[in-house]
Amino acid sequence: MTKAPVEDRGTAATVPVQTAEVVPAKPPMPGAENAGKAGYYTVKPGDTLIRIGLESGQSWKDIARWNNLDNPNLIEVGQVLRVQPPGAAVVASAESSGVVTRPVASSTVAPAPAAVPAKPAASGAAPAAAAASAASAPTPAPAPAPVATGPDDDMGFIWPAGGQVLAGFDESRNKGLDIGGKAGDAVHAAADGRVVYSGAGLRGYGNLIILKHNNTYLTAYAHNQALLVKEDQNVRKGQKIAEMGNTDADRVKLHFEIRRQGKPVDPSRFLPSR
Repeated sequence: MTKAPVEDRGTAATVPVQTAEVVPAKPPMPGAENAGKAGYYTVKPGDTLIRIGLESGQSWKDIARWNNLDNPNLIEVGQVLRVQPPGAAVVASAESSGVVTRPVASSTVAPAPAAVPAKPAASGAAPAAAAASAASAPTPAPAPAPVATGPDDDMGFIWPAGGQVLAGFDESRNKGLDIGGKAGDAVHAAADGRVVYSGAGLRGYGNLIILKHNNTYLTAYAHNQALLVKEDQNVRKGQKIAEMGNTDADRVKLHFEIRRQGKPVDPSRFLPSR
């Protein structure tokens, strides 16, 4: 009689249990706690500090200083940067889809103190009648945010060049005016201001000058063949600051922008009639 084979389970090989690989969590990006707050900007793909300065109406050097950037060329997507001076009183701008901000309109406003968390009410401290009255009173609608007006808006801009307008303002396709001319034609400052950028570091603009006129306005002058002023230099309205050219352009022209709180506006609304 043949015996049935017996399987020896006691000697079966033990298969090791596989454990899931633990991936360390990525540290938060610098400034992530300020994302979405007024006065801060979240870096997007393709951003440079020069472009962020233009879009926020600030000098790139100021932004680097406010954020303690040792190397302004090293910024990362997702990083959150301060784009308003520390302590500045600001309100969110309704004209922009980002977090660019607008200073509160007042020549005597002191820097705003740091925000203080609301303290919980002390239990039993308020009389019952006062509490009932407060509960029944309608909540007033919040007042609209103030808009910066006044001296900062009285710029008296002049035409930066005398040529024919080749292309008008279009918010989605052309953020300023294109003005024709010959290579070497003079480019003039449209108003008194300070040079916050002079160079060729912003793609699509060629040799570029950006002037900051006050807390409200910047102007930009692009595609020049020669730049005649340096960063941090003060210039006067009508001063020759560049020579017209065709750097990063299909023809000789001046691309001129006016930016209000970093937002491009139609220069023809601010320039005198010809």
